[in-house]
Amino acid sequence: MIVRTLDEITDTDADIKEPNWRSKRILLAKDGVGFSVHETTLYAGTVNDFWYANHIEAVFVFEGEGEVENKATGEVHQLRPGTIYVLNDHDKHQVRPKTDMKTVCVFNPPVTGREVHDENGVYPLITEND
Repeated sequence: MIVRTLDEITDTDADIKEPNWRSKRILLAKDGVGFSVHETTLYAGTVNDFWYANHIEAVFVFEGEGEVENKATGEVHQLRPGTIYVLNDHDKHQVRPKTDMKTVCVFNPPVTGREVHDENGVYPLITEND
């Protein structure tokens, strides 16, 4: 059984801070459960372009408001507490938080924690053996 708190992760190497967002990686590939879980805060007024070409991501909003745009279709969906969006087709998307927005993100395959978004917003596929 794995039991962790956000306090244990805060300000460690599993707490990634970027200008537009902060991601606390609660579970990672090294935990061996087949997915990773992150608490991510996206900051109000930012524009965030992402494309997880190598991962499926599910995002559950539990605090704040914003919108997500499917870059292929132009569809815009409002985000508020209780909303989930799933990038099941490796969708290129843009997230625009109106307020600070807290989310729980689940990635499959799991991320290792060493990934960095490239110029297209993509995480490379890294395994624990890399």
